Amino acid sequence: MYDLGPALEDARVAPGTNLLVAGPPLTGKRRLALEILAYGADRGEGSVVVTTRDSADRVLDDYRSILADPDDAAIGVVDCVTKHQGRSPPETTVVKYASSPVDMTGIGIKFSEFLETFQSRTDGSPNRILLDSLTTLLMYADLQTVFRFVHVFTSRIQNTDALGVHVIESTAHDDETMNTMKQLFDGVVTVDEDREVSAQLPGADTGLVGS
Repeated sequence: MYDLGPALEDARVAPGTNLLVAGPPLTGKRRLALEILAYGADRGEGSVVVTTRDSADRVLDDYRSILADPDDAAIGVVDCVTKHQGRSPPETTVVKYASSPVDMTGIGIKFSEFLETFQSRTDGSPNRILLDSLTTLLMYADLQTVFRFVHVFTSRIQNTDALGVHVIESTAHDDETMNTMKQLFDGVVTVDEDREVSAQLPGADTGLVGS
């Protein structure tokens, strides 16, 4: 089981679960998602972040500021932003680059490389995956294309018994888009304008779980 940590009142979900974190802009969704990953990383789990809106440098700075021991954490970042901005830094053991947020094939390949590397670790620790954000993908591609990509992405998470956390700006999309995307997830964590958090988790009742 994956413990989601104090941000979600230590709720637990089964391996292979995919969660959608939804809410308006500037309500702390990304921070909440990073906290869920960091809670596992501090206990020896691997973390893979696919970022379509911030550079790897910013993601790593923000993530490591949350970790109890950032030097020991197993972290991988798939950066879909930096090359899109015209820069071409070399890949490292921590950062891999997709050409742009629309390069969904490249994103999938780089993500799979990290996941395979982490799965091959001798301790066999679980892994937590963050995709931030679905909204950026929907800005660059139509709903059907993004749906197909995320379906494959979430299926890979499920099949490897990882935990998936996926962020979306709820107010940027119409009800049809939100309802379509929600079909891909086992549970939904909602952050409202007052930064209050509620969760509809598999096997749990909906309730206010923090602010």
